[in-house]
Amino acid sequence: MIENKKKPNPIDIHVGSRIRLRRTMLGMSQEKLGEQLGITFQQIQKYEKGTNRVGASRLQNISGILNVPVSFFFEDAPGEAGAAQPGMSEVASSNYVVDFLSSSEGLQLNRAFVKIADPKVRRKIVDLVKAIATDADVD
Repeated sequence: MIENKKKPNPIDIHVGSRIRLRRTMLGMSQEKLGEQLGITFQQIQKYEKGTNRVGASRLQNISGILNVPVSFFFEDAPGEAGAAQPGMSEVASSNYVVDFLSSSEGLQLNRAFVKIADPKVRRKIVDLVKAIATDADVD
């Protein structure tokens, strides 16, 4: 089956999207991550798209640079135990987060939100945004 070789594995796509998510949350460029790993930014692009699989030792290095546990890259992965249903639903659920944080507004909102130290204030902001979203659904 030659077609399977050209189509990235859903897990590789997911891990790549989680690398991109965390990298953008930190405001780090592909070039900077590549430099710290001793590889090109093009290789980072291939990892993030799922075109190239990230090896275990490289993923360990990436987790250290991005300051997250290796398990972060597998959260909500397709086919994970307890996942709602295998297939595209898991990919779609993680893609909206990546899409949001890839937008200028999403990145700005995320960076500002994480600077809020008071958990009560953070909770109130989440409640406010939910209320605004609910009002928008009614209109």
